[in-house]
Amino acid sequence: MKLAAPLRLAFLAALATCWLNQASADDRPNIVWIIPDDMSANFSCYGETAIETPNVDALAKEGVQFNHAYVTAPVCSTCRSAFITGMYQTTIGAHHHRSGRGTEKIDLPASVTMVPKLFQDAGYYTSITGWPIKGRLGKTDYNFEWDKSIYDSADWSDRKPGQPFFAQIQTQGGKLRGKDAKGWDKVAKSARSRFGQSTPIESVVLPPYYPDHAIILRDWAAYLDSVRMTDAMVGEVVAKLEEQGVRDNTLILFMTDHGISHGRGKQFLYDEGLHVPLVLNGPGIEPGTVRDDLVEHIDIAALSLAAAGIEIPESMQARDILAANYQTRDAVFAARDRCDETVDHIRSVRTDRFKYIRNFLPDRPYLQPCAYKDAKAILIALRECHEAGTLDENQSLLFRNVRPKEELYDLDSDPHELHNLATDPEHQSTLFALREKLNQWMTQTNDRGRTPESPAQYESDMKVYLDTLRMRSTPEHLQTVEQNIEWMKTMAADGK
Repeated sequence: MKLAAPLRLAFLAALATCWLNQASADDRPNIVWIIPDDMSANFSCYGETAIETPNVDALAKEGVQFNHAYVTAPVCSTCRSAFITGMYQTTIGAHHHRSGRGTEKIDLPASVTMVPKLFQDAGYYTSITGWPIKGRLGKTDYNFEWDKSIYDSADWSDRKPGQPFFAQIQTQGGKLRGKDAKGWDKVAKSARSRFGQSTPIESVVLPPYYPDHAIILRDWAAYLDSVRMTDAMVGEVVAKLEEQGVRDNTLILFMTDHGISHGRGKQFLYDEGLHVPLVLNGPGIEPGTVRDDLVEHIDIAALSLAAAGIEIPESMQARDILAANYQTRDAVFAARDRCDETVDHIRSVRTDRFKYIRNFLPDRPYLQPCAYKDAKAILIALRECHEAGTLDENQSLLFRNVRPKEELYDLDSDPHELHNLATDPEHQSTLFALREKLNQWMTQTNDRGRTPESPAQYESDMKVYLDTLRMRSTPEHLQTVEQNIEWMKTMAADGK
């Protein structure tokens, strides 16, 4: 039977109203991750006094600030492979930096699903971008095979009306300062344009393991300018969310992918490389909360899924650190393996007071040949100071030609990790306990780094690396990498 025209109109209007209500009824929170590169917790809310960071400070003041958040890997691709799966990179075979890029591929275990896919399957719109948004996907850098369709686009604004979104914003962070004076001048110019002045060099206070060298001071000032520029970017993201009317229903997560890229930071398991800021702000977060318990960076996977009402996979190693029944960790773990051409194998466990580090390749120097780091002006300056004999005992630690098999630091009395207590008779019980704790973690999590990387995997990844350098780098840099590769092979052949 045909409906009369007025009834048909009323019926269609009711259908339209029902559809609109359904479209807007999904009030699950949006989730936004802001993750800069190469940046430690040098923000005002974390005690930095040389600069001001009002936007991150505001997020912390109105949300929760974690004072003891640590990455499980101090280099970008391994760290990112971990947080995008909620798994230790050592468990899923993604522990070597920029691995699986050549003919030897790395596949995720069947039980592991990437976080964006879990959001997508739950009806969320997924995006990943740099900042400002320019229409192309942002940094991923995952060390395994993955399907790009897990990201719907580079801009969460492309979603359907009323659809919740999971957005990742990946920014340059500490990389804004570059590797030498050219980069320092560029970020200083940006800071002057944005804030009226760049960070004065005289305001810089270096950790005691770096000398007050003009180049190192200038680099650190440029780094602080990169922190200020990052903070301003955070303000822009928040402003966009407010303009779109979604700020109140958006959980904002601010974290970096590891610590500052410096001699003792990035690629090492000291706190300069592992300690990162972690701030959460949004619905369900109690303003003004400060937490001092230990958390791992992979935990952002679990807490984000839980905030969206998505079931956390049973096999996921990340924990929902916002859960009412969450039991705090008594320790956090980290691993460093091959970075580019430079082969290494280090593991650590950190409690609230002690850090234990195990060097599995003790016959190698701390500063092995590494073209990426050795090209930085700060590393060149440090090496020159060492050769000139101007470094003190603490500043010379990185230049040891061999390493102790074990390192133990009392972080209460020695926060800069300068005095190794591994052979101190008074700390043997702590050494044994943490040694066993690390052993258990490696076994329980199936640490795949216990088996050396195969020659085929190394050759495969080095071919991709060298082919890329042939297109983008100088002949001198390419030659350095080739020489480093041969050095690594020689050390391995000699059993070192």
